[in-house]
Parts: sequence; structure tokens; C-alpha cells
Amino acid sequence: MSGFLIYRAITIFYNGQGLEMMKYIFTVMVGISLVFGLAAGNISEVSNAALSECSQAVELMLKLIGPMAFWGGMMRVADKAGITDFIAKLFRAPLKFLFKGIDANGKAFKAVTMNITANLLGLGNAATPLGIQAVKELSEEESAGGVATDNIIMLVVLNTASIQLIPTTVAAMRLAHGSSSPLDVMPAILISSAASVAAGIASVKCFAAGRNVLSRSKRTITDESH
Repeated sequence: MSGFLIYRAITIFYNGQGLEMMKYIFTVMVGISLVFGLAAGNISEVSNAALSECSQAVELMLKLIGPMAFWGGMMRVADKAGITDFIAKLFRAPLKFLFKGIDANGKAFKAVTMNITANLLGLGNAATPLGIQAVKELSEEESAGGVATDNIIMLVVLNTASIQLIPTTVAAMRLAHGSSSPLDVMPAILISSAASVAAGIASVKCFAAGRNVLSRSKRTITDESH
């Protein structure tokens, strides 16, 4: 969920380019649903689903306003109290490897560290607004200009496939459904999330390296042609 919401933030904040693309994607999806609904004789179910999903979208928005406002304020308090500086020092070495070229003492680095910390603690409601803030800061520092940079892509990947040291959301759901040991799935969650994070990081690094090699080759060919 955090990764998806951060992606939606990218599409909204960056000159409306991604938002324009999403408009066409959702239009096609709605059109396909209508065609198949008519073909199957279930057009009434399609209209009912559309109405119910609209109300659920509004409910989701209202549910997110509170946590986003709360954790956005907590981020400001942590920054004023020096907590973000302390956390940034703890994560400086690994995050400097993952996020190349950003200032380790800048706002973007602090926002990234707070987002990673929230994900490690399994605080999904905190990770989402902190992730959106991190994307905005990365965009400003790197002058992205409407393009998702390697660091922004890395942040989205880490949010989508994050390691949770304390899977609070899963534990709460298991407890609500009568589990006597809600945290007994922790080893499996740690192993699977570590594997997904490693695969995601490797993919981002490989694609970034491949794109850099291709860009250098194009520049070389252009220089030789002149």
C-alpha cells in the first residue's frame, strides 16, 4: 500500500504527467468492464460495483487524512528535536550506498531514513506520509523535473518490498481473527521480505547500470559522428 500511494504522489506532484497517463489507463479499464458486463449480461453488477467502490474510495481518503496529518506533524517534531539527525547517522552507511548522490545532511536523506525506519517497525500509516515527503524532497534536491530518478525508484521499491522487524499490522489482523500466537509468523515474514528487498535492490541497480552504459554508448556514438 505504501509503495502504491507513493507512486500516486509522484503522479500528482510531478507536473501532472503521470496523472494524465493514469487518466487514460482508468478510462480503458472502465471501458473494458462495461464491454464485458454487457457481453455477459451483468451490467447491473458493474454499475453496483462502480457505486460501491466510489463510496469506499471516499472512506479510504477520510481514513488516511488523520494518519497522514498526524505523522506529518510527528516528522516535523522529530526534525526539530534532532531525532531525524540521530536516525540519519545510524542509517548513513547503507543508505549512502542505496541512494547515490544525495546530501547525507540534507532534508531528503532525513526523510528517507524516517520512512525506512517506519517500514522497519511495521508502521504502515506512518510510512506512507513520510514516503510522500521523501519523494518530494528527493525531487527538489535532484531537480527531477517530472522524471522518476534512480533514487525515487529505489525508494518506491524499498517501500513496496520492505523488511518489517515488527510486523504490527499482520499481528493485529491475526489477533483480531483469534490467533493465540499472532507473531509466530515473524521468521517467515523476515525471510520473505529480506529476499524481496534484495531482489528489488538488485533489479534497480542493474537497470540503472544498464541505462548508464546505454547513455554513455549513445554519447560516444554522437561524439564520433561529429
